[in-house]
Amino acid sequence: MLPIGETGEICIAGPQVMKGYWNRPDETAKVMTADGAFRTGDIGFMTPEGYVKIVDRKKDMILVSGFNVYPNEIEDVVAMMPGVLECCAVATPDEHSGEKVRVVIVRKDPALTREQVIAHCKQHLTGYKVPKIVEFWKEMPKTNVGKVLRREVKNAPLQP
Repeated sequence: MLPIGETGEICIAGPQVMKGYWNRPDETAKVMTADGAFRTGDIGFMTPEGYVKIVDRKKDMILVSGFNVYPNEIEDVVAMMPGVLECCAVATPDEHSGEKVRVVIVRKDPALTREQVIAHCKQHLTGYKVPKIVEFWKEMPKTNVGKVLRREVKNAPLQP
């Protein structure tokens, strides 16, 4: 249990929640806590009013020098820029910090530069959250319903 407003993985328990995967104790061990709660994989916090707010997915979190960086926070800041049509933030390996932030942008304004994106992020984000890699793509890989396929962006080779 975390204090109100502190971010962590959302776990749920109750009679309606599964006890585990059928004949898969190895998979069950990955998603169940010692006291029987299910780890959802969602990162969130509880508001003072008692509402749960989901901020990101655990598997998408970027770990920079031991600090948690949530891609949605980076994307919200980058998306504020008028020259950005859409963006996606992902982790990429870094020999010094473990991981670093990589942001891929589809431009609305073809004149938008990497330097402008970095300067904007420095104004609105803590230093370790500022993207170290900024790429411009013509389009994002998406699902049939239009959701960006973050895993495909993450696994794509770095663009010059």
